[in-house]
Amino acid sequence: MRIGFGYDVHRLAEGRELWLGGIRLEHSLGLDGHSDADVLIHAICDSLLGAAGLRDIGYYFPDNDQNFKNIDSKILLAKTIQLVRNEGFEIENIDSTVCAENPKINPYIDKMKETLAEVLNIPAKNIGIKATTTEKLGFVGKEEGIAAYAVALLAYR
Repeated sequence: MRIGFGYDVHRLAEGRELWLGGIRLEHSLGLDGHSDADVLIHAICDSLLGAAGLRDIGYYFPDNDQNFKNIDSKILLAKTIQLVRNEGFEIENIDSTVCAENPKINPYIDKMKETLAEVLNIPAKNIGIKATTTEKLGFVGKEEGIAAYAVALLAYR
């Protein structure tokens, strides 16, 4: 068994769609980034890569590579899973936390879990997604960005 930790943050910006956990959320601001800037999926990717002893998401999917410009992060997650499986691992479970003041994440969690379960090819019950605020503190509290944390447990086949 191997455990990995991931973290990601992106700035909120006008003129962008807000993607979290592989689904689009209705909000006046979106996350700014080279890809669709889905911080939750990016944190999950890093947790999976770390657990497998591999490099970080930026190494495999660099933000200066036009192949990844505005890419759906579910595609990055699928590619990450293949890298992890190539090392002989299978995903046991994922646990994650999204830090955002707005929009409220809880109404979207079940759909995020279903979407991620399909890509990860694990049961939705093996995916934890929690939401929290930072009580108006820091860049998240000032609604300048959204952060996500994730841990992954892998088992060697």
